[in-house]
Amino acid sequence: MAEATVSPAANWGAVFALSLCVFTLIASEFMPVSLLTPIATELRVTEGQAGQAIAVSGAFAVVTSLFITAIAGGLDRKILLLILTGLMILSGIIVATAPTYTVLMIGRALIGIVIGGFWSMSAATAMRLVPSPQLPRALAILNGGNALATVVAAPLGSFLGGVIGWRGAFFCVVPIAALVFFWQAASLPTMRVAPSPGSGHVFRLLRRPVVAYGMAAMSLFFMGQFTLFTYLRPFLETVTRADLTTLSLLLLLIGVTGVIGTLLIERFVKTGLYRTLIVIPAMMALIAAALIGFGTSLIATAGLLGVWGLLATSAPVGWWTWLARTLPRDAEAGGGLMVAMVQFAITLGATLGGLLFDTSGYAATFGAAAGILLIAAVLALLTGRRASATS
Repeated sequence: MAEATVSPAANWGAVFALSLCVFTLIASEFMPVSLLTPIATELRVTEGQAGQAIAVSGAFAVVTSLFITAIAGGLDRKILLLILTGLMILSGIIVATAPTYTVLMIGRALIGIVIGGFWSMSAATAMRLVPSPQLPRALAILNGGNALATVVAAPLGSFLGGVIGWRGAFFCVVPIAALVFFWQAASLPTMRVAPSPGSGHVFRLLRRPVVAYGMAAMSLFFMGQFTLFTYLRPFLETVTRADLTTLSLLLLLIGVTGVIGTLLIERFVKTGLYRTLIVIPAMMALIAAALIGFGTSLIATAGLLGVWGLLATSAPVGWWTWLARTLPRDAEAGGGLMVAMVQFAITLGATLGGLLFDTSGYAATFGAAAGILLIAAVLALLTGRRASATS
């Protein structure tokens, strides 16, 4: 069992190193979104095939998240994080120099391994770097790197692709990842753990009702979020009638409020974790329903999406804090299970949203998202009650 220990003093340098690692990782993951056309043209594949560069990273992230703890065993987690960062550097080099589509996909598979491995260990690592009362702040800083990358990755990738080409855009990640490697090497403490009992231990965690309810609530939250968010652009173009400039500003608004949300959520998680986990999906359900009724108004839509970004981007901080509190001695195994379920939930939500959008329109898609988010709120409430009963 991998036991997470708490450091006697907060190591904020290491926390910020991990936050930069998150930024680089998320930027690498979503860079292809704005570069599909030039990638497809140069490698002589369709844009749909080029888009699989994102799908393959997600698939490898799921597999890695489930088995990373068992494979790593008792390896010092500092060494493991450095290995993963090294793989991120290698992935950037392979993708930037890929002569064929197959080589490109190999590079993207490597970044998927890094995604699954890093996120699986993120909560357990944070628990070793800061005292327990400061854990929500550390997790918010980590997620801040995620939020910032979400804001800048696509537009920056598009800009760099136009200036230095898509290969140059991908290669820009490499020196940042190298900086992350040396910063982590200098700031991370030694983090030895006991050998893992095996990959099956991940699924045995679900035997605990509070874990099963919590994982279900978390999965439905992400499923509901991406049932709507994946199809936000066509909604804004056809219903709100936003032109390209307005569309970009609205998406930027979501990203900016998301960064603000990660800065504010710490106090709410500290004073009422389960209340926060209940209120966020409930409010997002209301926003999804309100978009159906007021989506034709640009001002109303902008206001609703601003609040959506504030809530949606900060929510993972709450769920990672829940994981650390619920599974303090199994944070790595629980983190692997959470990452796998989140990736699956996002895929399921995007698929469901697409089917509804094509067959019944945006109202059905957003209505389904609202319903799923409400169920997530109810399950979060039941998780809180189970936790209280266990205590």
